[in-house]
Amino acid sequence: MFTGLVDDVGTIERVASTAAGRELRIACRYVDLAEGESIAVNGACLTVRDRASGAFTVAAVHTTLDVTTIGNWKAGERVNLERAMRASDRFGGHIVQGHVDGVARVTRAETEGDARLIDLALPPGLSELMVDRGSITVDGVSLTVVGLPGLDAVSLSIIEHTLRHTTLGMLEVGDRVHVEADVIAKHVRRLLGETFKRSNIQASRG
Repeated sequence: MFTGLVDDVGTIERVASTAAGRELRIACRYVDLAEGESIAVNGACLTVRDRASGAFTVAAVHTTLDVTTIGNWKAGERVNLERAMRASDRFGGHIVQGHVDGVARVTRAETEGDARLIDLALPPGLSELMVDRGSITVDGVSLTVVGLPGLDAVSLSIIEHTLRHTTLGMLEVGDRVHVEADVIAKHVRRLLGETFKRSNIQASRG
């Protein structure tokens, strides 16, 4: 589990297609990673396959490539990194699983005062999981929804600290980002769906 508080921005050093999937070697500040450890790379939970001081290797399989932009990543790109949460850590963001729900597209990117205003066009099926002042994960960063400007759209306001310590400060119109909806909202939707389904069955039986 993660919290959406990015603690490093890594640089992709090498990309290759291997039997394990699309393999990425990423330079970072971490010096004590362990093989088998989970790490969120732009919000996608991946497993460390190899590691050295200041770098590690992960691989993304087809199921991950299908719902992310990882298949298009190239050497030289920068990515948000977060190590898995420890039981003793402070919970500063929100519950993030590292299970990317889909790819959204940036439709607005404007600077207003000390914040960067970003609008996203969401993949189908995610808008019903969004609420004003609720949580969303964008490229691994825990953010607050500040508006719902239309169908399948959310507005975000990114503070200066986040702009400096993540890749979100580089976002421009047309860019594609990973999004993960709040897992609590997913469970509520599932439970309510089952409730409505049972209610409809009972109503049809008279």
